[in-house]
Formats: sequence, C-alpha cells, structure tokens
Amino acid sequence: MSYQPLLLSFDEADALAVELEKDSLLGRGLRRDIAKVKAYVDEVGIEVPKKQGEAGGYEHNRHKQNYIIMDIAARLFLITKDDSYRNYIVDMLTEYANVYPTLEDNTSRDSNPPGKLFHQTLNENMWMLYASCAYSCVFHTLSDAEKTLITDNLFKPMIHMFVVTYGHDFDIVHNHGLWAVAAVGICGYAIGDQASVDKALYGQKLDGKTGGFLTQLDNLFSPDGYYMEGPYYHRFSLRPIFLFAESIERRQPELEIYKYNNSVIKTTSYAVMATAFPDGSLPALNDSSKTISINDEGVIIATSVCFQRYEQNDTLISMANHQQDVWVHSSGAALSAAVENADTIKPFSWGSIFLSDGPKGEKGGVSILRHRDAQDDDTMVLIWFGQHGSDHQYHSALDHGHYDGLHMSVFNRGHEVLQDYGFGRWVNVEPKFGGRYIPENKSYCKQTVAHNTVVVDQKTQNKFNTALAETKFGQKHFFEVSDSKLQGASAVIEGYYDGVNMQRSILVADIEEFEKPLVIDVYRIESDEEHEYDLPFHHKGQVMRTDFDYSVAPTLKPLGADNGYQHLWKLGQGKVEGSSLVSWLHDSSYYSLVSTAPKGSEVIFTRIGANDPDFNLRTEPAFILRQSGANHVFASVLETHGFFDESTEASDAARGLVSGISVLAENADGTVIQIETVSGSLYRFGVSNRTPEQQGSMHTLQTDLGEFSWTGAFSKL
Repeated sequence: MSYQPLLLSFDEADALAVELEKDSLLGRGLRRDIAKVKAYVDEVGIEVPKKQGEAGGYEHNRHKQNYIIMDIAARLFLITKDDSYRNYIVDMLTEYANVYPTLEDNTSRDSNPPGKLFHQTLNENMWMLYASCAYSCVFHTLSDAEKTLITDNLFKPMIHMFVVTYGHDFDIVHNHGLWAVAAVGICGYAIGDQASVDKALYGQKLDGKTGGFLTQLDNLFSPDGYYMEGPYYHRFSLRPIFLFAESIERRQPELEIYKYNNSVIKTTSYAVMATAFPDGSLPALNDSSKTISINDEGVIIATSVCFQRYEQNDTLISMANHQQDVWVHSSGAALSAAVENADTIKPFSWGSIFLSDGPKGEKGGVSILRHRDAQDDDTMVLIWFGQHGSDHQYHSALDHGHYDGLHMSVFNRGHEVLQDYGFGRWVNVEPKFGGRYIPENKSYCKQTVAHNTVVVDQKTQNKFNTALAETKFGQKHFFEVSDSKLQGASAVIEGYYDGVNMQRSILVADIEEFEKPLVIDVYRIESDEEHEYDLPFHHKGQVMRTDFDYSVAPTLKPLGADNGYQHLWKLGQGKVEGSSLVSWLHDSSYYSLVSTAPKGSEVIFTRIGANDPDFNLRTEPAFILRQSGANHVFASVLETHGFFDESTEASDAARGLVSGISVLAENADGTVIQIETVSGSLYRFGVSNRTPEQQGSMHTLQTDLGEFSWTGAFSKL
C-alpha cells in the first residue's frame, strides 16, 4: 500500500499497540487518550456549529475540540484497529464538508482576517492542519466519492482561502505565517496536492526566500534559536514546526529537513526549553501567560522528536519525566522507554545560558543564571535585554513586545520570587473581552512600571512608541558562569530614555554563611541631568517586616495618572536612608531584599488594581524604591531564608542575615559594593563597568576603606 498516514506509518502504529497495557508514559498516554475520545464522543458526538461564534465562545470551542479529538482518534484508529474511531472521523469530516460551503465569513474583532469557522484565520489554519493529519490516517478506508467530497468541499476551499484570498498574509515571517504554511503543506501532502506543498515550502514565488516554511526557519530565530516574541509564542511555534517537519521527513526525505540550516529545528527547540523555570513554567517575556509550561503540547512533541531525531541525552529524559507525558508517536515510544529504563533521573536543568536575540544574534538577548544546591533545589535568575518583541514590517499582529529593557526575574524553592506580570488577557474566556487582549494589556502590562526594571520620571521606555522601540535593543556586557559558586551576567541599554544609559549586573553568589545563594543586583544609571528613578520589585506573598517606618494610606488612590501608574494603588510609603530592608513570606519561604538608599529615598508599597472597572487585572503586590539623582546606582541583595509550616505552627529563621548594603566606590571602571551581615561579616564584590573588550585587565578602585583590585568582569573581593 503506497499511501501512508502523514505522521505514523502502519508498521509504527502496530509497534505502538504493545504499549496499551504497559504502565509507561506512553501506555498511560494511550489510555488517557482512549478515555478522552470516549467521553467526548459519548457527550457530544458529531456536532458542527452552523452559526458564527465569538473567540472562546461555544462555537469556537466546539470546532476546536472537534479537531483535537479527530487528531487523537486518528492515531488510536491506526494503533488499535478499532473502526469506531475511523467512523467517527469520517462522519465528522463529511459533516464539515457538507456544512463548510454554506458558511459566511466570521466577524474579526482584531487585526487578523476571519475564517468561516473561527474569528481569525490562525485558528482555521490549526483546524485544517489537525483535520488533515486525521484524514491521512483514514484515507486508505475511504471511497472515491468520500475523498472527493472532503477534498473538494472542505480542504481545497480552505487552501484557497489561505493561499489566495488571504495570500498577502501567507508569506509573513511570524507565528501566524508559520501555522499557515504548515497547515497548507500538511493538507497538500494529505490530499496529494504537491503544488500547494511547494508553496508551503518555498513561498508564493517558489523562491525559498520571500516566504514559505524554509524562509520561516531562516528568519524567525536567532542563531541561538531564540524567538523575538518570547517563550510564550515560541512554544506555540513548535507544533507547526514539528508536525510539518515530520511530514516532510516522511514524504520528501531528500530535503533532510531536520538538518536544515544547521539543524535549526533542534536549536530553536532547545532554546525555548532552556528558558524554563525549574518548575517547568516559561518566563513571561513580552506578552505571555503565567501558566504556560513545558507541559505544553508543542514542547512535549519537541521533546519526543528531538530525542528520536537528534540525540538521546539525559536532559531530554529529565524533561519527559517532569512532563510525565510523551507524544503518542514512535518518537514518544523511544523516549518513554528511556524514562522507564533509567536508573535515576535528576530534575531537568539546561544550566546557565545566554541566548542571543535578532536574526544574526546582534540584538541583545536574555542571560540566565542557574545554581543547583545539594538538595537539588534550583535558583534561577534571568535578565532580559533583547529587541522589542514587535515588528510591523512583518505584520500588524506582530505586536507582543513589552517596554522592559533590563527586566529581572528570580526563581527558587519552587516558585517565581521576583516576577513578571505577563500579559493582560483571558485566553478564550468569552465574557472577558471575548478572550482577546484586554485594554489593560497596553495601559498596564506592557508599561515599564509593570516590570522589575528602572522607570525614569514615571515614564515608559522608548516613549511607549513601538516604531521607536523596534530600533533599540540591549547588549551583553558580560556573561561568566565558569565558577558555580559565583556567576555573573550584565547588560546595557542606551537611549531607552533620552540622555539616560543603564547597565544592570546580576551576581549569584553561593556563600557558606547563607542557606541559599544571594542574588546581588547592581543597577547603574548614567545621566547628565537629574531624574526621579523608580525601581519596582513585583513579588507574591505577605510583607513580614521592614527596617524603616512607613505610613499606610488612609484612602486608596492611584500612584500616578498614566504610564501604568494609574493601575497601581498606593498603599503606603516610608522615607529611608542608608539602606532599606523589605521582607516577605511566600508559601513556606522568607525573602528579604536589602537595598542602598541615599538621602531622600522612599519605599512605596503598591498593589495592582486601580482604575480597573471590569476587574481584568490580578491584584498582586509590589514595592518601589524611589530615588533621585543624575548618575546613580541601585545596589540590592535578595536573600532566601528560613521556612514556615502552618500545619505544625513552625517558623525558623524568619529574619535574614543581611543587615545592610552599600556602594563603596563607583566610576567608569567599576563598582564596588559591600554587604554586611548581622554577625558582622563583610562581603565585597567588584563589578566592571568597562566595555567588554577592556574587562580583562586589572581594575583598581579607591574607597574610604582602602584600595580594591580585581581582574575580569567581576569578583568577590
């Protein structure tokens, strides 16, 4: 039989049948899928909505669940040989073929053109991709009349919509364009339309440069595999990449798609995996959900296929063990067996890593520092300084960038400690603005004050102007992780505010006196003029104590009038001088942030939620260090300490060891800081402010406590 299903050959499906009774990741996945399909078929059966629906509404979800269940049922048919799966798919596709020609275009409520089933063609692309995979699994059972009906009434009109009606969007280099070419290519393979496959591979002009899947792979990612829109949209891109690549490998193996562009598919998969926090969640860089993790379908598929197609390494085994899932596929079988046969599996870690941004790696990036202690607890710190995650030269929908150069996030003891808010959206929750991005996404979430980075004069970076922001990006100052006891990363941004340049340096210092590594933050600002500088720290949990007096606002008022400040309730404030300490409890851990505080400094306590009439925003706390000056340095140290167990009413080490921090010296060569503990210990660190080319020579800074010298980017003195 010459025709084979797109993703799983008949022989491979037969081999997977033996997993049905196994207590393995794949065996459990198969039984889960069987139960899922049965429950859906029993409850819903064949239902194809004939009226239009809002994003996230009943009709939207019904069409979405239909393609998901068809895709699962199709592989179950091949594996189990149960004709009930085949009959369900054929009946569903036949019903769609009968209904589709009668439907009018849906109503688009954003910048994307509508389909007939969904409010935007992106979702229609997804529907066709999965339905085509399902069609290929039952193709060998169909009569000629059934094939003609499904092809002529359903798939060909869909391809025409994507390639002709909305042809101007087909070749855009963007995650929407990636789904479009993958859907058309996979459908083309399924129905024997090589002309459509060629357009999907090489673009409308068939030149492989102006559009198509290969152009997407050439231009979407940096040399390190990072995607400009951030991990949330990056993981979304993995599904079309792998589903189309696997189809190409099986139908046109001569293209060697998994080797294309120096194995870019592997590189970009590892890049998104390597950004994950230790709990598997993905950092909220640019528009991002706080709940998306490596348990996303695309990352699960990528983990399985990378293990089969590229290398069988221990980190991928650890990833699958964390996911507790594999793709129901021959690649998933290999990974499932590896997990089952492993003697011990450590928590996954991609180690400390720098990922460049930009098509040539020239537009900054993200530095990630990781430290694992003897209890396998991971501390992770990231500093973000890539290009703005929007680019209107491609498409108006590519507008997911945030104004947050030098943002910092910290994770340890199982959760994000200093966090990014992420996006303002209730995905597909129809009562909340139709599941679309809420207005507060622009008025708060994208604003600089919503992130852990310095705000100048209560204004947003780059004047909240996308076109201006697209011309700016940060640069790596240093990234040094050879010593696990003292790792460092630093970056600079210039001109994000007129006449103001900034450098942020993060050190992760494992010091014997402390339970967990200290996170040391040295934020240097250069300006010829005086400004007000706000440095917010967004946290969760309850404030436990401070080392300064503060007043609580008798009446809640917004902290400001615009640039995101209008959404922050001002809860209280206190004057500080010398240094300030704010300590809070999150879950079972205490955290203390001690910061330098020159004369005239303030700490302002805030909570998100002001000017939010529809209760769209999460009500989360933050505190802001407000200081003024021209050239200026914020120096802070974050200490993790103690534990709290309410069930046993036990609390230990609720007060941290750090008592103060000071800047001993600062100039164009370097910055020297000192951390003091309650026991009287002093820890001093030097950070280079020289250009990367000049960092290797000796730094010597004179202070009131004497002369300090070090070689390299940074050092414990």
